[in-house]
Amino acid sequence: MKFSSELKSATLLKRYKRFLVDLRKDNGEEFTVHCANTGKMTGCADAGFRAYYSTSDNTKRKYPHSLEVTENEQGHLICVNTNMANKVAIEAIEQDVISELTGYQSLASEIKYGHENSRIDILLSTEGKPDCYVEVKSVTLLESDGAGFFPDAETVRGQKHLRELMHIKQRNQRAVLLFIVMHNGIETVTPAQHIDKKYAQLIADARLQGVEIYAYKAQVTPNEVKVIKQLSVLDT
Repeated sequence: MKFSSELKSATLLKRYKRFLVDLRKDNGEEFTVHCANTGKMTGCADAGFRAYYSTSDNTKRKYPHSLEVTENEQGHLICVNTNMANKVAIEAIEQDVISELTGYQSLASEIKYGHENSRIDILLSTEGKPDCYVEVKSVTLLESDGAGFFPDAETVRGQKHLRELMHIKQRNQRAVLLFIVMHNGIETVTPAQHIDKKYAQLIADARLQGVEIYAYKAQVTPNEVKVIKQLSVLDT
């Protein structure tokens, strides 16, 4: 998935009020950009990191620039715009990159479903076979030696999504949790029991009930984010 506009770079100064990040251009000019990420962004937005930002054509926006990618001290590029994860997943499915999700005739997104007032990220369907409900999660938390974890903070919303997937499976439909790894340094994904014990337990429950869990790594560059290979999802 290519970025909608050419990204420019600056130095990251600080993130605050969750959605705001201050940057400094190479000429010393400081400015504020919007950050579409509700997580803690641990290890993804430290002061001094190189930051890549896009510019919107919408002149009515208070903050015309958006933070898209950061580069940590190890040189790993990280896509911190969580809105990109669904787009990257959809592109990969449409291009038959995710082998487990091929063979469907139609793809819809943000469809209301479940018994807890939810919206599924991706709904795949084909006449004559069960529908496939796909919940997409962006993984950016790297702790050591390529080990990635999800979530990076307690997530009541994520817990709800797992309950919904289990409910879908009980109705004899396919239920899939798809981790899209948006950090070039991550090589495995593990439920973060040390961060959200309840979420990790729900992952274990979902596995037992037949919810399919996959992880695919996206290669992040300043031009695009594209799925390149499958990764292992480890037990806690």
